[in-house]
Amino acid sequence: MKNTKKILTGILALSMVAGLAACNSDDSSGSADGTTAAGGGEEVTTTTEGTTTTQATVEINTEGLKEGEQEILESAMTQLKDVELENKEIKWLAHYSKNPGTDGQSKGVDLEMFEQKYGAHITDYSTTYENRYNDLSTYVLGGEGIDFFPGDDVYNFPKGVNSGMFQPIDDYIDLNDAIWQNTKEGMEIFNFGGKHFNFVTGITAEQICMYNKKTIEENGLDDPWELYEAGNWNWDTFQSMLEDFVDPENDLYGLDGWFFEKALWTSSGAVAVANVDGHVKSMLTDATLEKAENFGYELFQNGLVMNLEEFSWNIQPQFMGEGRELFLLWGAWGIQGDPSTWANAIPPEDLGIVPVPSPAGSDPYGAATIAGYALCKGAQNPEGVARFAECTIVAGNDEGAQQIANRKAMDDNQWSQEIIDRIAVCNDLVRQYPVYDFAPGCSTDIAAYTVDTSDNGLRVPFHGGSDWATQREALADAIDSMVQEVDNELQAKIAEFAAE
Repeated sequence: MKNTKKILTGILALSMVAGLAACNSDDSSGSADGTTAAGGGEEVTTTTEGTTTTQATVEINTEGLKEGEQEILESAMTQLKDVELENKEIKWLAHYSKNPGTDGQSKGVDLEMFEQKYGAHITDYSTTYENRYNDLSTYVLGGEGIDFFPGDDVYNFPKGVNSGMFQPIDDYIDLNDAIWQNTKEGMEIFNFGGKHFNFVTGITAEQICMYNKKTIEENGLDDPWELYEAGNWNWDTFQSMLEDFVDPENDLYGLDGWFFEKALWTSSGAVAVANVDGHVKSMLTDATLEKAENFGYELFQNGLVMNLEEFSWNIQPQFMGEGRELFLLWGAWGIQGDPSTWANAIPPEDLGIVPVPSPAGSDPYGAATIAGYALCKGAQNPEGVARFAECTIVAGNDEGAQQIANRKAMDDNQWSQEIIDRIAVCNDLVRQYPVYDFAPGCSTDIAAYTVDTSDNGLRVPFHGGSDWATQREALADAIDSMVQEVDNELQAKIAEFAAE
């Protein structure tokens, strides 16, 4: 990959756009999964797509099940396999804990099931987001027997396979079992050469579109949720509302959010790198991607995207609560915890939620966050991980278990039923029309030159640096070569697994 990297560096030197270089490290060093790092005391560090923030924790709800919920749980657990685990421990390595701690969140329903059904437990091996892969490599090579690792991290695949950190999961589950039917299609996203590499337990929307209901009402705008219900929520109405609202001279701004660009290009179904019949393939010349990039360029040229250069390259989600910003494309994780800590500063009763819009006439595609678990090479208890993954699936799909989870969300986050219902709609759409980009998981170079930063690649047109044709001409040939090298490595590794 050294030669293609040199070529790419050379052509990018000719195409860099002044003023678009990220002015802080937040733009490229953050997590893409938006999860919360393990922590204690009065603060917890939350790593999100593109930024790291520290916020106070609040003890809201740490008790177990309420009256009547044990019976619901037992009913849900009848869907789980009646097996005895010889090994009652599964070892989890991540920058966040699977066990409830000091962050104010109560025990997950899946963990309740795992403990009760199998008498098993999870042992947390702590790491940091920055060191997670180094620590994983150390543990795997050292024979520690770490069992599983987050499968929702976009930097995992195919890198974890190519590096020998992950192993196939097919020997430990039966995809024809009823329990896997709701996630079977998601499993195929990670099917390389007939081998599956991710216990997919659920698919949710990576981003949702948030707005302030008061802002909509006070400016005489149509409510986006009503437009959605009427079948009129799309790029055209989205852009029209921005045009009606934005007025920088009066401190009124349009579109904000870390990686809002990805939310919009994936809403058309476009990605930089896709899994095509078990091979990773560059999609930079795809016509759908071109349409999305041109749309983003038009939004910026018309002043509808917040110009982060004016704010030291920091997003301003608090403008939402102040009525100074129309749309925030954000993950649902951004409204977890005590509402007084929400970065968007919107009271729960004023929070509007709607799916990220797609082009008119298009299927409602969306960037998919894949909940799941990667099975580590040398895992000591793969059967235990498989059973815990099934607990997670049942917790997410069983109506009674979901009622418990919703109650916990109301207690932990002060969510209304409306917020829960609208997030569910966003998630259901993405489950039907999931879009997953393998660019970050191919290599740091491919990620940096395509989707991860604002100074080159797919995000540039959304910040007005250049049109997509210019970016594509500079990138496409070199990215094609780099992705091909990654795929060659992947196919060689798959052949090794087949030979075992």
